[in-house]
Amino acid sequence: MSSTEPLQSGLSDPTIHITTHNSSGKAAVHSSTQNQWSWFPERSVGFNVVYTTDNFPVSMNDDADIKSHQETMASGKLGLVKKGGTVCRIVDFGPGGTPLMHRTQSLDYGIVLEGNVEMELDDGSVTLLKRGDIAVQRGTNHAWRNPSKTEWTRMLFVLQDSQPIIVGGERYREDIPDSNIPKSGNDD
Repeated sequence: MSSTEPLQSGLSDPTIHITTHNSSGKAAVHSSTQNQWSWFPERSVGFNVVYTTDNFPVSMNDDADIKSHQETMASGKLGLVKKGGTVCRIVDFGPGGTPLMHRTQSLDYGIVLEGNVEMELDDGSVTLLKRGDIAVQRGTNHAWRNPSKTEWTRMLFVLQDSQPIIVGGERYREDIPDSNIPKSGNDD
């Protein structure tokens, strides 16, 4: 989606500013772009991948992380999680969208930027998060739902690959029951 077209959510299309070092070692802006959005109209949700890394700690020497991110995005195979790395993603949730109960093998930070969102867990609990609230998802089965009937909600997520999740001796794997979202492949 080009920056001249409004987003389906009606929210602003953020500009992503990536920094680097110039030839004399001074800080410089590498790029300022508006990234592509992936829209899932059946769920009334949109994804914008801000940045990815493929290892931790990340190497930024010779812009290795920028090159890796560009290769990841060009591959078209990014799941919700990046094996061995991180994913920073903006997600817009529309009013009346269908929540997707899912689990990833990752440690996630979810920050509400606009509106309110309900976090539902598979034990049936529902927690309302307001603008500025943060959820720390630790490999749990969860769903997000925008409770508004008219306004969109925006969240920023940082997902970090994790070691296998074992609870009570049982191994939990990624579970995303939507075939439109590629598998992360980090729980083999």
